[in-house]
Amino acid sequence: MINNIYCIGRNYFEHAEELGNKVEAEPIIFSKPNSSLVTNNTIQLPDFSDVVHYETELVIKIVKEGFQIKQEDAESYYDEIAIGLDLTARDLQSKLKEKKLPWFLSKGFKDSCYVSSFVNKFKFKEKISFSMKLNGETRQEGYTQDMIFTIPEIIAYLSQFIILKPNDLIYTGTPKGVGQLNHGDQLELFIESQKMANLKVF
Repeated sequence: MINNIYCIGRNYFEHAEELGNKVEAEPIIFSKPNSSLVTNNTIQLPDFSDVVHYETELVIKIVKEGFQIKQEDAESYYDEIAIGLDLTARDLQSKLKEKKLPWFLSKGFKDSCYVSSFVNKFKFKEKISFSMKLNGETRQEGYTQDMIFTIPEIIAYLSQFIILKPNDLIYTGTPKGVGQLNHGDQLELFIESQKMANLKVF
C-alpha cells in the first residue's frame, strides 16, 4: 500500500523555462494525498478546472525508514522505479500563486496522481530514459542525466526534514513538453522502450 507521496518541482531546466519559472538552489518539495491516486487506468478530469496539465515523471519507492540520510547512502533506500503522472489544475494553481497561497488543491485532487507498476532499478542502465505518448504522438521525453537534482540528492535533501518510510513515493520531476489533457485523450507511458501504462481520460 502506498504511504506518503512527495514530488519535486522544477527539476529539469527546460521545463522550468517553458513555464517561466526560475530554478532554485535547493529542490522544491510538495506533496499529494494518497487519495489522489488513480485506482484503475482511467483519469476523470475535475469539474472545477478547465486547464489540467499532464506532467510525466520517474517515480521511486522507498524501501526502508530513514532520516538525515547521507547522499552516499541514498541508493540503498530504494530499489524499484516506476513511471507516473503528476496532474496539475493549472488555472487553479495560477490563482493560488497570485495570492501567494499553497498549491495543494491544484495538485491533490482526485485522479491527479498515477503510478505504474514498479520494476527493479537494476534492470535498467544507470542513465534511464522515459517518455509519454498522447494520442499516439510522443509529447514528453526525459533522461535522468538531465535532472538538476539527482535521485540520491533528492533523498538526502528530503530526509533532512522528513522521516522517509517504506512505501513512500517520490516523483522526481517532469521534463519539458507539459500540456493540457482533454476528454477522450489516450496516454501511453514508457520506461526505456518498455510500455508501462495505457490510460484513458474522461
